[in-house]
Amino acid sequence: MFYHLRCCVILFLFGVAGLQTVHAQSDAELAQEYFSSGDCEKAFTYYSKLLKARFTPVSLKNYATCAVNLKQGNAADKFLKQQIKQDPANATWYHYHLGLINEAEGKPEQARRNFIAAIDMAGKQLNLYKILIDGFRENQKQDLALKSIERAQEFANNPGLYRLEKAGIYRETGNVEAMIEELLAHGLLYRNVEIVQNMLQDFLKDDNERSILEKVLYSKIQKNPNEQFYNHLLIWQQVQSLNFYKAFVQERALDKRLKYGGKRIFELAGLALKNKDYENAGLMYEYIVKEYPKDQLYPWARRMVIYTQEERVRNTFPVNISEVQKLISQYQQFLDELGISERTLEAMRNMASLYAFYVDDKSKAIKLLETAIETGRGDKGFIDKCKLDLGDIYLLIDEPWEATLLYSQVEKSQKDNHLGYEAKLRNAKLHYYRGDFVLAKEVLDILKRATSREIANDANALGLLIIDNTGLDSSENALQAYSRAELLLFQNKTAQALDTLNQLSVSLQDHSLADEIAWLKAKTYIRLDSVDKAMDNLNLIIEKFHYDILGDDAYFELAQLYEKKLKNNAEAMRVYQELLEKYPGSIFAAEARKRYRLLRGDAIQ
Repeated sequence: MFYHLRCCVILFLFGVAGLQTVHAQSDAELAQEYFSSGDCEKAFTYYSKLLKARFTPVSLKNYATCAVNLKQGNAADKFLKQQIKQDPANATWYHYHLGLINEAEGKPEQARRNFIAAIDMAGKQLNLYKILIDGFRENQKQDLALKSIERAQEFANNPGLYRLEKAGIYRETGNVEAMIEELLAHGLLYRNVEIVQNMLQDFLKDDNERSILEKVLYSKIQKNPNEQFYNHLLIWQQVQSLNFYKAFVQERALDKRLKYGGKRIFELAGLALKNKDYENAGLMYEYIVKEYPKDQLYPWARRMVIYTQEERVRNTFPVNISEVQKLISQYQQFLDELGISERTLEAMRNMASLYAFYVDDKSKAIKLLETAIETGRGDKGFIDKCKLDLGDIYLLIDEPWEATLLYSQVEKSQKDNHLGYEAKLRNAKLHYYRGDFVLAKEVLDILKRATSREIANDANALGLLIIDNTGLDSSENALQAYSRAELLLFQNKTAQALDTLNQLSVSLQDHSLADEIAWLKAKTYIRLDSVDKAMDNLNLIIEKFHYDILGDDAYFELAQLYEKKLKNNAEAMRVYQELLEKYPGSIFAAEARKRYRLLRGDAIQ
C-alpha cells in the first residue's frame, strides 16, 4: 500500500514537471509567433515571463526590440536591472540591450554607461567580447568595439586576439595606416602572407591607400632588413599595381642575399610578360642569363630574352620586318649555342612562326616544325602544338584539307584538354572561313562550355556573329564575303582583304554586319599604321553603332590612338571620359579610368 502510494506521488510529480515543460515550451512558441506577426504588445509580456524563468539571447533580443517599438523604455529599464541582480552571469547581455533601448529613446549618456558596463561585466568570458565587438560594429560604435578588443586582449594576455577585427574597425573609421599595422602584425605573428594579401585586396580602395601600404612596408623593411615577410608582401603589392620594375628590384635584392638561384625572378618575369610588360620581363630574364650561366634555368631564360623581344615586335604596328629578321638570327644563335634538343624545341617553334607569318618562307617554317616534332617525339603535348602550327601554315598556303586533318588529330589526341579545345576552335574557324556556317555553329556550341574562358568567349562571339547573319530571314552571302575577308587577313593578303571590306562597307551600309566591317577595317588599318583611316572607321562605329556590342571597343581603341599614336592627351582624356560615362560596366572601364588619371597627372602607384 505504502509502495503504491509512493509510486503515485512520483508519477504525479513527473506529470507536473512535464506539464510545466510543455507550458514553458508553449510560452516560447507563442512569444515567437506574436513577435513574428508584429504583435509586440503580447510578445513583450511573454518574453518578460520567459526571461524570468530562463535566459536566452534570442528572448532578450526580441524583448528589447519590442520595448523600443512600444516605447516601454522605463519598464524595460526597471525589469532588466532586476534581471542583472538576479542573473549576474548574463549581466553583459542585459547591459548591452539596455544600452540599445536607452539609445533608441534618445538617452545617449545612459546608453554609453550601459555599454561600458556590458564590457566591464564580460570579465574573462572571452566569447562575450566577440559578440560585443560584432554588435558595436553593426551599430556604428567602433570606439566601443575597440575598447572591447583591448579588454579581451588584456584578460587573455594575448595582444594578437581579435587583431583582424581590429583591422576591420580601423578600415571602417578610415585609419588606413593603423589598419595596415594590425594586418601586418597578424600576418607576421602567424607567418601567413596569404590571408594578409586577401584582406588588403578587400580593404584597400584606391591608389592613395596602396601608396600608404608601400610606405609602411618600406619603413618595416628598413627597420627589419632580414624579415622576408615584409619583402614578400611589398613585392606582392608592387605586382598588384603592375609596377614590375620595382618588384624586380626587391626580388633581385632577395635573390642575392638569400641565394634563391633566380627562381622567384623567373616567376616574376612570367607575370610581367603575361601583363605585356615586355621591357621589364626582358630585364629579368637577362638578369638570370647573366647571373646563372651554368644553372638549369639558363636555357629557358636565354630563350625568353628573345621571346620577350619577339612579343614586343609582334605587338608594335606596323611590324618591322628587319626586326623580325634580327629575332630569327638571335634564335639561330641560341640553337647554335645549345644545339637542337628538348631545351630548344620552343625556340624552333617560335622561329617557324616568324618564317611563316612575317618573312613568307613557309617551306622553311614547315621544315623547322618537322624537325622539332622528330626531336620532341616523346612529348605528346609539344608535338600537338607543332601540329596546330603546321595546320595554320597549311591554311596560309590555302590547303584547308591538310589544315583540318592536323587540327582533328590534335582534337582526338588532346580530348577534353585545353589544347584539344584550341584545335576544335581552329576547326570551327576553318569551317567559318569556308562558309560552312552550320557546321561551324555546331562546333562552337560545344566550345561555349569549354573550361577556358578565353576559348569560350571566342566561341560565343563567333557563334553570335553567325546567328545574327544567317537563318531564314537573312541571306548568307554577306557573311560569306565577310568571312573570306577574314581568311585573307589571316593569310596576310591585306590589300585583297581591304578591297573586299571596302566593297562590303558600301553595299552593306545598313546591314547587321556594318559595324563588324568597320571594326575589322579599323584593326587592319592600325596594323598598317594608317591612323587616320583607322580613326574614321572607329568614329563611324561610335556615331552610328554606339548602341551595339562594339561601341565601347571603338571608344577605347580611339582613345589609345589619340594617346599613343598622336600624342594628343587632351583628346585621349575626352574619349576615355566618354567611355566611362556611356559604358560604366565595360570591361575597359578600369583601364580607361587608370589611363585618364595618368594623363591628368595623378600619381598612380
